[in-house]
Amino acid sequence: MRLYRPPLGGLRFERGRLYGRASFLRRGLLTHSYNRGPTEPPLIESTVGDHFTRIATEHGDRTAIISKHQNERITYRGLDLRSNALARGLQSAGVKRGDRVGVMLGNSMEYAVVPLNPSFNSTQVVAALSHLESSHLIISTESNLPRKNPRSNIPLLKQLVPDPFASKLESEAVPSLKQIIVIDNSFGRIDTSSYKGLTPFTSISSELAADNQPLSNLKLSPNDIVNIQFTSGTTAMPKAACLTHRSILNNGFQIGDRMRLTPEDIICCPPPMFHCFGSILGYMATATHGSAIVFPTESFNARAALRAVQEERCTGLYGVPTMFLEELGLIESGEISGDGFQYLRTGIAAGSSIPAELMKKLHRVLNLTELTICYGMTETSPVSAMTTTDDPIEKRIHTVGRLMPHVEAKVVNPENRNEVLPIEARGELAVSGYLLMKGYWGDPERTAKEMFADNTGKIWMHTGDEASMSPDGYITITGRIKDLIIRGGENIHPLEIENCLLAHPGVGEASVVGVPDQRYGEVVAAFVIAREHGPGSVTKEELQEWTREKLSNHLGKPYQ
Repeated sequence: MRLYRPPLGGLRFERGRLYGRASFLRRGLLTHSYNRGPTEPPLIESTVGDHFTRIATEHGDRTAIISKHQNERITYRGLDLRSNALARGLQSAGVKRGDRVGVMLGNSMEYAVVPLNPSFNSTQVVAALSHLESSHLIISTESNLPRKNPRSNIPLLKQLVPDPFASKLESEAVPSLKQIIVIDNSFGRIDTSSYKGLTPFTSISSELAADNQPLSNLKLSPNDIVNIQFTSGTTAMPKAACLTHRSILNNGFQIGDRMRLTPEDIICCPPPMFHCFGSILGYMATATHGSAIVFPTESFNARAALRAVQEERCTGLYGVPTMFLEELGLIESGEISGDGFQYLRTGIAAGSSIPAELMKKLHRVLNLTELTICYGMTETSPVSAMTTTDDPIEKRIHTVGRLMPHVEAKVVNPENRNEVLPIEARGELAVSGYLLMKGYWGDPERTAKEMFADNTGKIWMHTGDEASMSPDGYITITGRIKDLIIRGGENIHPLEIENCLLAHPGVGEASVVGVPDQRYGEVVAAFVIAREHGPGSVTKEELQEWTREKLSNHLGKPYQ
């Protein structure tokens, strides 16, 4: 059904349902930076498994997943049977309700449960599994990382299990570990047949199992934890955010609704499944709408992503700015034909701030005229604000949209979190609602540092992001509060300078940071990568002159 937006503003009729922004109709424009999203449609009170069973019943013959690098595709009915077989196989392997199963895989048919970043080294994997007291680990023989050769996971496995040849698995590093299930993705490069302590994935997930019905009598609740998502951290141990069936199912559904996904859509998803971008914005959004999702490769490869879009006639494409920049570069250089993108209409750009110039190029070159912007964090399941496919172009370029249904947000004084700031004032964004995590696994102190109760007892997630809210409820992210550059008492936002630099025809990528300075306290430093196929090499002096002309005085001072 076509989208209809009447002149009242904020109401739309879609798929037989009326959506609205009752808060605007009741109160008019906002005067303070507090708002709540629509109250319709109602929240889905179901587990992920029960909801997926309904989708498989309605759309059984439609394609659910296309894995290009595995040369495999599967329908919703086939995926339902395969997932039931895997569930029974894990049950037979000793997995029970409440156990934590670690999964360390690239984007593939087999992906599920407690995701671990494939780039984790052995120390990080041991720490993660130990922290969660994981009982099982599903891991591939190789990790495929962007722009790198495949990395063998055998050294990592030997760190976990010093004697993989023994028939009984014993792990001094992770005493809770009962079983390691191995998926062979090495195309014959690695042979694990002699490692008796490891279990082949094929032995627990036979599609020929006599009973491929869902597991019964599990007594699962929508409020049970279903996904423990690691977030942040590089040298230190990342935090483990506990997300529920209710939070990720509803968030995925709402994201798909804002993109106007239907069973006819085919979404190319290069972002990783170990991240909320791939697993919730990607898989949960498509699976709740009967759409198909395409995995071009295990890890991001710009050529493979663009070819997957062309070959599968994808209608949507996901990415973070660096992914989109690399893809656009291949088209501009002629390495990938600019034809074959006419079926694209929508997608999601997220992960970091989207420069205005990049958004315009995506509209022009890739036909992503209905591209949406998502904002959120892992701890909020993850999306709390999002643009719509028909938001005015300026809103999609300069804001992250308005709040998702059943979500509240406010902009507060970072020095006094009970003080809600006036409209348009910059402060810290805080979010509340069904989408909040239950907390960080086994870490109440860290949880208490980021989740606060207000004067009424309502719990808010304080994001650490600086934001402002417009009178009509659009949210603009202006940077990380800790990333502000204070030059001689003037607040400088790196994103403003990055946007200016990226508008220069000779600049491919730009990142702006603050560096110490004796006179001013901090000054601006810009790291720039020249466009390979642009109009010649760009010089520092040229960029300094460019910023002097384009930016206000305090922003346009010469930088390093």
